[in-house]
Amino acid sequence: MIIKKQRTSATIISVALTLLLFVTACGGSSKQASRWDSAQRQSTEQVNTSRSSGSAQVLPGSAFNRFFPLSGNGFERVYTQEKQGSALAKLKQGGKEIAVLSITDTANNPKAAEKFQNSTKQVAGYPAYSLTPKDTAILVADRFQVKIQSRDDSFTPGDREAWLQKFNLNGLAGLK
Repeated sequence: MIIKKQRTSATIISVALTLLLFVTACGGSSKQASRWDSAQRQSTEQVNTSRSSGSAQVLPGSAFNRFFPLSGNGFERVYTQEKQGSALAKLKQGGKEIAVLSITDTANNPKAAEKFQNSTKQVAGYPAYSLTPKDTAILVADRFQVKIQSRDDSFTPGDREAWLQKFNLNGLAGLK
């Protein structure tokens, strides 16, 4: 009987120690950072460094939504992304995506604004720039990049310029 109690006690202790080791091993280690965690950390450090160096604070993406062109005349504007410093919307016609509209705050990314410095073209009185044959961008108030990217060949450079002028550019220029 004493031997049986000792075996039972030894078994209970063994199980308890095994569980303790398992819980400690699973919960005690920190998770391995994914590539997304690393990118988020770098992005946050960049923003914090820029802010501490005295540059303007980047506006939230929600601040830009009211400046996008309205839906109508067979076109539908569908917001797709809103994050710190930018907002994006799809432009659809007949249910088909024909372009992507965006507003980006370049306050902490002066290189994004630099590409407009030597621009010889203007749209709506603002310097214009095209990185590819499928996009057109303007720089409003030396800070806000308003860009349209064609998703369909039927949406031409002339269409992009016309739609850039449908943004509330004066309102956007008044943001601080």
